[in-house]
Amino acid sequence: MRRLTPAAAAWLERGATPEAVRRALTARLPDDLKHPAALLAHRLTALLPPPLLAPPGVVCPAPFQTCETCDRAFRAPEPGQCRDCRSGHQEAV
Repeated sequence: MRRLTPAAAAWLERGATPEAVRRALTARLPDDLKHPAALLAHRLTALLPPPLLAPPGVVCPAPFQTCETCDRAFRAPEPGQCRDCRSGHQEAV
C-alpha cells in the first residue's frame, strides 16, 4: 500500500479533503473484488481532481529555493543565489 501514498498525496495537494478521497476510493465497490490495491491505484489515477488554480488577479509566490552559496532559503522561480549573495553583501559567518 505504500506505493499508493504518493497518488493519495496528489489528491490532497489538489485540495481534496480526506473524506473526498475516501468516497472516491470506496464508492460502488464490486462484490467480487479480487485485486483491491489495483482498483485503488486505478481510481487514484483516473479520478484525480484537476490542479488548483489561483483565482483571477491572485499571484502565487515563487517556490522556495536554497541559495547555492550560503544555503539560505529564498523565493525564486529557479534555483540560484539569494539576493545578498548576488549583490556581494553576504555577512561573514
